[in-house]
Amino acid sequence: MEILRSKLIRAIAAIAISLSLLVGVVAYVGWYNLFREVPTYYESPEEHFKYGSIGTENAEGMPYWVWLVLPRLFPEKLPGSGGYTSLGLTWEEGKETPVGISKKTIGFPRQGITCAVCHNTTYRKDPKDKPTIVLAGPANKFDSQGYLRFLFACANDPRFTADYILPAIQYNHQLSWLEKLLYRYLIIPQTKKAILKQQQSYAWMDSRPNWGPGRIDPFNPVKFRTLSLPLDDTIGNSDMMSLWNQKQHQGFALHWDGLETSLTETVNTGAIGDGATRKSIPIADLQRVEDYITQLDPPKYPFPIDRALADKGSKIFDNSCASCHAFGGERTGTVIPLEEVGTDRYRLDMWTQQAADAYNQYAEGYDWDFDNLRKTDGYVSVSLDGLWLRAPYLHNGSVPYLTDLLEVPEKRTPVFYRGYDVYDPEKVGFVAQGQEAQKVGFKYDTSVEANGNQGHLYGTDLPADDKKALIEYLKCANLFRAY
Repeated sequence: MEILRSKLIRAIAAIAISLSLLVGVVAYVGWYNLFREVPTYYESPEEHFKYGSIGTENAEGMPYWVWLVLPRLFPEKLPGSGGYTSLGLTWEEGKETPVGISKKTIGFPRQGITCAVCHNTTYRKDPKDKPTIVLAGPANKFDSQGYLRFLFACANDPRFTADYILPAIQYNHQLSWLEKLLYRYLIIPQTKKAILKQQQSYAWMDSRPNWGPGRIDPFNPVKFRTLSLPLDDTIGNSDMMSLWNQKQHQGFALHWDGLETSLTETVNTGAIGDGATRKSIPIADLQRVEDYITQLDPPKYPFPIDRALADKGSKIFDNSCASCHAFGGERTGTVIPLEEVGTDRYRLDMWTQQAADAYNQYAEGYDWDFDNLRKTDGYVSVSLDGLWLRAPYLHNGSVPYLTDLLEVPEKRTPVFYRGYDVYDPEKVGFVAQGQEAQKVGFKYDTSVEANGNQGHLYGTDLPADDKKALIEYLKCANLFRAY
């Protein structure tokens, strides 16, 4: 009996050890295929800005191979036949993802977005030209709302199943047998579920005017999703902003309404707004982004400049504009009360003191923190470096050309098209009218709520010759330096 008991104990122990090993192997395989994080690193600050992770892949990103095949599987849900490029994303030759899209392995390859998705501009001198990419400029073509709605439409399609998606993935990338099981029974079903949940959290968009390419409502998602504040009826639609040359912007109020005063916090809140979480946000990687945009010079105007006329315009600028828009101007980078500037007030009203207080508390207890968010009473008088590439103008992108901006609102273009990147050097802005602009672009109607082009009457009373000279000077990328 004693021998039998001893054998039984050894057998049970062996079974227990085998089960423990099996559980350990299963746990390791599960961790390896679902949660193992592989760091990404780009030696070049420029490449890091374009493709480096800002912590969005886990929470708001998608399985990369699923994301990649959606345009081919659901082309009818896109506005054009060019895949993701029809939504304004720009693919560099030889690159795996478009500018502004990251790829990172967290268990399996995942797609995310980077700062560059909203902050890279393209322009063409001629419709036949390849687009020139200018980093840290406002993304004039990218339709961020259209991108979200494309994903929502795909997830709502009954064909969004493993049977439909897996063969397309296999065409691009051979999955192992274990990966096939994970994609079939876990990754694809959970992706569909996550997108539909995200759609519910963005349902408020459907009761407000569309953003259109180059624009976004950047802080209502923060209010309603990140901070869990009650829904309201505010509209925050506004142009994406340029980020270059921050070395000369030190001490400036940030965002259109000056709701931030810290560049570090602005970069970090940008990552949170794009989908990073308190746990996933990579502070060191975002510091690299901050360093890059701090040192990056604004883009030079690529067309000829009449230097004699620009010299005349510089004097007009000094007399009429410098106090609010020159580096060193007493009001440059400060908030001008809405009662004075008179531009559309919707973006200002969207941000509240309650939201600022809640966001300042968001990261309490972490090594990083927010302390400088605030509510203001107007819009920032921005510096004008690289102004030529920041069209359309005003905070909501309601004025297509610089020539229009020096006219009274009644004479500004009331309806135009955004998202066409061929440049008009005479009017100083992107071509916003005509057959091609209409074919490619989004119809912008200034009579629509939050699209108003009123206000900013400065310079509208100048003589025509002075306006022409001033505009010639404003073309210069590096204002107040030799050009």
